[in-house]
Amino acid sequence: MMAAGTAAKNNKKVILYEKNKKLGRKLLITGKGRCNITSAKGIQEMIDNIPINGSFLYSAFYTFSNDHLIDLLNNLGLETKVERGDRVFPVSDKARDVLKILEKYLYKNGAKIENKEIIDIEKENDQFILTTNKNEKITAKKVVIATGGKSYPKTGSTGAGYKLAKKLGHTINSLYPSLVPLVTEEDWVKDLQGLSLKNVDLIVFNKNNKVIFKERGEMIFTHYGISGPLVLSASSHMRNMKNENYKIKIDIKPALDREKLDNRIQRDFSKYANKYFKNSLGDLLPSKLIPVIVKLSKIDYDKTVNQITTKERENLINLLKGLELNIQDYRPIEEAIVTSGGVEVKEIDPATMESKIVKNLYFAGEVIDVDAYTGGFNLQIAFSTGYLVGINI
Repeated sequence: MMAAGTAAKNNKKVILYEKNKKLGRKLLITGKGRCNITSAKGIQEMIDNIPINGSFLYSAFYTFSNDHLIDLLNNLGLETKVERGDRVFPVSDKARDVLKILEKYLYKNGAKIENKEIIDIEKENDQFILTTNKNEKITAKKVVIATGGKSYPKTGSTGAGYKLAKKLGHTINSLYPSLVPLVTEEDWVKDLQGLSLKNVDLIVFNKNNKVIFKERGEMIFTHYGISGPLVLSASSHMRNMKNENYKIKIDIKPALDREKLDNRIQRDFSKYANKYFKNSLGDLLPSKLIPVIVKLSKIDYDKTVNQITTKERENLINLLKGLELNIQDYRPIEEAIVTSGGVEVKEIDPATMESKIVKNLYFAGEVIDVDAYTGGFNLQIAFSTGYLVGINI
């Protein structure tokens, strides 16, 4: 939408081919339906939050920054606000209002929309021949592939753009789910299904026991493993699931160092000295978590608190400061927020988003091999690359 609206604003004859009946189906589900439009962070910090090929986006982000985006949306009539973590949302908290503004941008500038799917693209001499799903042939001087990735296929992101790009000679880097829930080897997660933990530290280790991610935030247990904002961000760093044997440790009480946590536990143990161990953790942990912690601590749950040894208490501290999970796999790419992988950036001019292989072919958004953490960065990539295409086409 940004590419089409901007190109039309620059007096180009533009047709946006959309295979869905309506535009922006994926946009409507972003930010849990509220649409986390962008981030209010500085450009360098934005780039730092794009672990895959972030440096490729300098030109796009400086040409059309988050400030430029907010100004454009405000001028078109959308009020925005900044929330925790510098996340930018519409004041209305409705993704639909963002979509309406983008549609306004399209129609105001004269872009046409046709609800057809492009299933094939060929280049003959100086023009492209596009084939629709209705077997129509369309000629065009310039083509933009801005089809999104392969996640949430029900919204139209089926990976079709990769096939078109590949046919035209582009390299497609392996596709992985990113910002995706994780499947664990441990069965006890099922007992915690639905339990949300806030303000915990999540640390990811690779097979060499090197820390590759550590952050504080919120997570949730599921019947298959773990999810939530913290887990989705962590998944972005787990690039090689087949070979790495990733391990996660959760510090349930990061605000307390080991000594303070020990003092806290001893106070609780004094308070409940004559109670069974299983009944002594209610002040420290959510009730759903207690049976799992008791089982993993290997302390007899029917042991009275005054019988627990110093060594057993030490083991309990280790568990609370490093609840361990072995990661088996990602959830399917269909459940991922974004797709990692895509069109190789070395084959695209970062200053224009034009293909270096096929003249007058352009790319924008998630179809390119760039992906970021949660926080509005992925949508800013779409807006910035789309704008860059629009002014250069």
